[in-house]
Amino acid sequence: MSETLLTSPLHERHLAHGAKFAEFAGWDMPLQYPSGVLAEHQAVRTGVGAFDVSHLGKVWVTGEGAAAFVNRCLANDLDRIGAGGAQYTLCLDESGGVVDDLIAYRFADDQVFLIPNAANTAEVARRLREAAPEGVEVRDVHRGFAVIAVQGPESPRILEYLGLPHDHEYMTFREHLVNHSDVIVCRSGYTGETGFELVVPNEAAVDLWDGILTAGAAPCGLGARDTLRLEMGYPLHGQDLSLDISPVQARLNWAIGWDKPEFWGKAAVAKERAEGPKRRLWGLEATGKGVPRAHMTVLDGDTVVGETTSGTHAPTLKKGVALALLDAAYKPGAELELDVRGRRLPIRVVKPPFTKATPK
Repeated sequence: MSETLLTSPLHERHLAHGAKFAEFAGWDMPLQYPSGVLAEHQAVRTGVGAFDVSHLGKVWVTGEGAAAFVNRCLANDLDRIGAGGAQYTLCLDESGGVVDDLIAYRFADDQVFLIPNAANTAEVARRLREAAPEGVEVRDVHRGFAVIAVQGPESPRILEYLGLPHDHEYMTFREHLVNHSDVIVCRSGYTGETGFELVVPNEAAVDLWDGILTAGAAPCGLGARDTLRLEMGYPLHGQDLSLDISPVQARLNWAIGWDKPEFWGKAAVAKERAEGPKRRLWGLEATGKGVPRAHMTVLDGDTVVGETTSGTHAPTLKKGVALALLDAAYKPGAELELDVRGRRLPIRVVKPPFTKATPK
């Protein structure tokens, strides 16, 4: 690995556990452990797993009117939640493309914490900083905190063992003092299972990670996180969302505050919504043997009707699944084919998720 790659404060722990690493947006992060992706995937679906996702960004927006300012910029309506609420939202450009999808934590009217994707943190912070009115400060604290995701039906037991709050509602967060460090405990995740995302200062991360594993969570890498999110049909920025793939095309209208007077890119996405997108993101299930991958051609006979954006073998379903941008005429139930390196793989268009999420 290049010496220029950033590392998590848990890096030495991953080395000690025999993790295999890969680059993620300039970070050297664990891809999988010796147990393997399938075992880690199964641990989260049936028990509990822990992921180091410290590569995710962290941005503070503070000052008088900070929440109102963020609400004028990002697409979802931050006023739908109050203090202690978390929200999935989008940063759009003026063309309606997705600069990033992120989570906003509303602490107060004058304090919002944002978790963007690693590759886009600096750009999101730059856009907000340049637009911020006097009195509102935007601070990129990407490298000051670790983020640990504890995911799976047994995750509340792990937090209870650690003395952390665990009975709050989905997409809400609580703060808790652990060894003189404030830990943000959000009831959220990227796997479809009951789970929590813990934001902790770097200096407290190792002790928290050790406690989570001691309590019985399996260490999991970002390979399993990808198969888990794809089974749920959750989009990945840079593949299923991008500057070229709008939220209207990605069927993320629910993540937009359409009634707000303003947000970045509103005119463009409102126009596309009114006219109807020319393509939409749907799920594909393989009805034959084969594994879809990104950038495979979707065919109706000899006519090209779309392209996959993500694809994998779904361990829970034991079949290939994918997300694909298809011509708007195609809907769930359509029987099509996928060009898998020159071989035709029969597929069916479906509406994600591919598997059921556990109750939140």
